[in-house]
Amino acid sequence: MGLDVSSHLHPVGSFDLADHPVPTGREEVWRFTPLKRLRGLHDSAPLTGSEYDVKTEAPEGVAVGYRPVAHSDRGLSGLVPTDRISARVWQDTTRVLTVEVPAEAEVAEPVFINFTGTGVAEAASGHLLVKVGAHATATVVVRFQGSTTLAENVEVAVGDGARLTFVTLQDWSDDAVHHSTQHALVGRDASLKHVAVTFGGDVVRHDVTATYSGPGGDIEMLGLYFADAGQHIEHRLFVDHNAPKTRSHVTYKGALQGQGAHTVWIGNVLIRKEAEGIETYEENRNLVLTDGCQADSVPNLEIETGEIAGAGHASATGRFDDEQLFYLRSRGIEEKEARRLVVHGFFNDLIRRIAVPELEEQLAATVEAELSKNVLKED
Repeated sequence: MGLDVSSHLHPVGSFDLADHPVPTGREEVWRFTPLKRLRGLHDSAPLTGSEYDVKTEAPEGVAVGYRPVAHSDRGLSGLVPTDRISARVWQDTTRVLTVEVPAEAEVAEPVFINFTGTGVAEAASGHLLVKVGAHATATVVVRFQGSTTLAENVEVAVGDGARLTFVTLQDWSDDAVHHSTQHALVGRDASLKHVAVTFGGDVVRHDVTATYSGPGGDIEMLGLYFADAGQHIEHRLFVDHNAPKTRSHVTYKGALQGQGAHTVWIGNVLIRKEAEGIETYEENRNLVLTDGCQADSVPNLEIETGEIAGAGHASATGRFDDEQLFYLRSRGIEEKEARRLVVHGFFNDLIRRIAVPELEEQLAATVEAELSKNVLKED
């Protein structure tokens, strides 16, 4: 039997691997994922690979380094595995990469963690914990590149009154497989901006959950993704409003091009009975650039109290806006350039909202590089 469900949107977790049977693809949480392309991460493939390199850059006052599981704060965020891959990572991981920002610190420069894969032969596991003390301010950027088969758990714990921007940039090579389970705990009157940017990889799946440890917490989730031919990119989000007067806002935008490009976005929000006065909104928009693509978008809301400030969701999938293209063409702009401008306009507002200057130019350049593969490709 599968796990019990406390919500229609999210199963109850368990640390016991026996509680997580090997998925068949018929389960709701796995029905979009190409299991055969996960290289056994969802089954029993050994997670002993070491074909990767990790480099960190941290401003003064921020502690970054590996700690043995027994001497770490693993579990601080309240993460409990809700799928077999996450449970396997929890079972097999022996050390935790920890980023610790002390209370009251105002860290002006971002913390950078650069993960470079060097092979796909052996699957690897990892655990990252980002801990931000009360009333501190920080930005943490994690960049993934190279070739790998990786399953990881990520914890983010934001103390009372603290502010954190947490960015993951999946810039993998075309053969990478990456499954990431992430859980965030946001303190009283704290704020978290969680950003996921996904361009590369063969199969990339992110399961992100967030909850609150007190009233007044604010969560903003931003996502940007671009899928090419044969690529599968999946983002599953769950925000659990378990405290009153909390807020969440989710905006994910994606583009698809090439035969077999497939993106999945699942947005889940639970508003519990005790979460009076909360406000939430989630939206997902997809731009299909060529034939042969598929974008699945499923927003969900589960509301257990009517005493809320507001709740809503929106989802849209479409091709180029004919009126925008006509407007640009009528002013002498050739079709390819018009299409390029439309795509950049689609993403630019989101890139500005990420508000990490060190990444803005890089993200715009990566969008341009993606477009050159198909939409702007020379005839």
